[in-house]
Amino acid sequence: MNVERLAYDPWMVNVQRDGADHNGGVELWGGVECTVNRVGDVFFDQMERNGHATRLSDLAMFAGLGIRAIRYPILWERLAADGLEAIDWGWSDERLQRLRELDVRPIVGLTHHGSGPVHTSLVDDSFATGLADYARRVAERYPWVDAYTPVNEPLTTARFSGLYGHWYPHGEDYETFARALVIECRAVVLAMAAIREINPKAQLVQTEDLGRIYSSPALADVAAFHNHRRWLSLDLLCGRVSPGHPLYEDMLRWGIASEELQWLVDHPSPPDVVGINHYASSDRYLDHALDQHGSRKICSTDDGRLFVDVEAVRACMDCSIAVCGIVEDVWERYRLPVAITEAHLGSTREEQLRWLKEFWDGATSLKMRGVDVRAVTVWALLGSFDWNVLVTKPGSFYEPGPFDVRGRAPRATALATLMRELASGRSSADHPLLALPGWWRRPDRIYRPDMEGRSSAPAPAGPGIDMEDRATRPLVILGATGTLGNAFARACEVRGIPYHVLTRREVDLANPRSVDRAMTEHRPWAVVNAAGYVRVDAAERDVEACMQANAIGPGVLAAACSRHGVDLVCFSSDLVFDGSHERLQRPYVESDPVAPISVYGRSKAEMEQRVLDVMPRALVVRTAAFFGPWDRSNFVSQTIAALIDQSRVRPAIDAVVSPTYVVDLANAVLDLLIDREYGIWHVTNRGAVSWKDFAEQIAAVTRLPAELIDGVPTRTLGYAAPRPRYAVLASERGAIMPTLEDALKRYLRDVVLEAPRVREERRRAVLGARRSAAA
Repeated sequence: MNVERLAYDPWMVNVQRDGADHNGGVELWGGVECTVNRVGDVFFDQMERNGHATRLSDLAMFAGLGIRAIRYPILWERLAADGLEAIDWGWSDERLQRLRELDVRPIVGLTHHGSGPVHTSLVDDSFATGLADYARRVAERYPWVDAYTPVNEPLTTARFSGLYGHWYPHGEDYETFARALVIECRAVVLAMAAIREINPKAQLVQTEDLGRIYSSPALADVAAFHNHRRWLSLDLLCGRVSPGHPLYEDMLRWGIASEELQWLVDHPSPPDVVGINHYASSDRYLDHALDQHGSRKICSTDDGRLFVDVEAVRACMDCSIAVCGIVEDVWERYRLPVAITEAHLGSTREEQLRWLKEFWDGATSLKMRGVDVRAVTVWALLGSFDWNVLVTKPGSFYEPGPFDVRGRAPRATALATLMRELASGRSSADHPLLALPGWWRRPDRIYRPDMEGRSSAPAPAGPGIDMEDRATRPLVILGATGTLGNAFARACEVRGIPYHVLTRREVDLANPRSVDRAMTEHRPWAVVNAAGYVRVDAAERDVEACMQANAIGPGVLAAACSRHGVDLVCFSSDLVFDGSHERLQRPYVESDPVAPISVYGRSKAEMEQRVLDVMPRALVVRTAAFFGPWDRSNFVSQTIAALIDQSRVRPAIDAVVSPTYVVDLANAVLDLLIDREYGIWHVTNRGAVSWKDFAEQIAAVTRLPAELIDGVPTRTLGYAAPRPRYAVLASERGAIMPTLEDALKRYLRDVVLEAPRVREERRRAVLGARRSAAA
């Protein structure tokens, strides 16, 4: 594929600043997602969502990662929402003093995708003067602070607020975009001037998303324009937007007066450090071939040409997808020190690790080649909320970072471990999954219309990963034929995790020698024990077989894993509880005592004790009521089949459970395993329903006739094994799974998308029923 991208612009002037020689190593920095953006009259505050607004203890956790500096929010909208005379310095006093004690340098941010307090706006001149007044107050209060980012990503903020209409003031034209951008840059200049009156040595760390724009040849001129535009904020701050600049005439046409541009030329404020915020979606591809990108939004040029604007990483194998190229672009253009000020990937844990490691290795390599790279900043130390909808409406979407805040306290993930290793100088981190390429490096990364809607996990591993590569330690999965083992194998296939599935013939869990032999032969880094006895009612008369498979065998396996230094996850059940919480209407959490009332429940309770006794760092996951797109025997599939056939469904009306989508379960547990979590975890989709209510939800989602559902008492269903009437699970360690409602919707979509694996007539029946109901 031919790709056109703007060549390096020959219209360059090197800008040099005095300073010490920085030939040392690359530093590790951190950052808290702290966006306070406005949509209409509603402000969205990330620090309220992630809890940092009320948790001083986070700062010691951050320092423990080995970071030398932190991008830290002392935001105008938060501290001075009611005016400069009403500032309450208590919050910032406490936190900045704590950072001094921890010897972590704050790079203070004054706005972060914000448009100021409610009385101003990005297109109001008072934004610039008001931010400068606020900056002066901050500098007077903290004269020792020596690094600032008055406006985070001014170009990106101007695009989202002035061109795309996402954020306040919701402009959708180049006039609003240009006005917002010029006022933001003026605000930076005035703010830094005010700060430097207090602290002449204060540095400007100016952040921006500088992603490259690629295109098909027919749109080369459009790509050229966008590649000029990506530099506008830095060019304005460096005083470069004067006659002769590629976009000077455009700025005039967009309503910016020549005197305004000249003021910025006369008052340059070049960054002391250019901060690059780079994401997998930063580099874009403009394509005139509309039919290659499914239902993506269609854009148009001024002369009527239609195109789609998509992620370059998903569109073109010839695009150079790497942050290092952007760093080199900045260095060649400005000759200013550079830092990667946001390194984050919203994905599965192993891909997050690979992304950070690639950024770190690239930065250190550039440093060795003479590029003045100061740092790599791990962004979103506490994760981020609702960026899947660009923070335009409240939702429940969360992307963890080095810490996951979905529990009672922030929980360190594998990213935190990697950060500590990098900060300590261990550039060759030892997790086996780091030896494999990330999805953005694999040939199957390219988007195809027939893949649309497949968002339960990243792109499949395909030919980019050799699942039988003997140089890479695999994940071993026990239980080849079961629902759970199948789900883990598919999740590994999708995520690019080398794995090997072992059957009962290949390893006998009752025989320590057989288990040791498998460990030696396959050299796994971890084992998923998805095998076991699953027939709850039959267990009442087959006690010995159930105990052997569910309790004794896993104990043998745990002992072998402990000897071989291999991580282990085993699976338990909600049936380890007796249902007595029904009177409390309180879900069972990990610390609640077990009290099984069936043979199957006793076997799982004994398994938990045996495994954790011999291997305290094993992971034991309690879960419940699987359903998945590949298993036709689960409650969801059977309910759908019965309703399609116009058969009556008789679910229990008095048994309350926590159903679990096995796709979500496998992915969540893989993340926990990579994080090296241990002990007991409850992992189910969020929600509690009776079986009757669940059946009615299924009917509602599939638009099948709910009147065929007859709720009945559990005692009438003829079960041999006693079951608790209330077996709802929740986690005190972290609610890491999506809601049940969300899972059901994705289940239906995944069943349809798995059509080649499902009988064709069943697929047609489901779709036909939905169309009939819609009609």
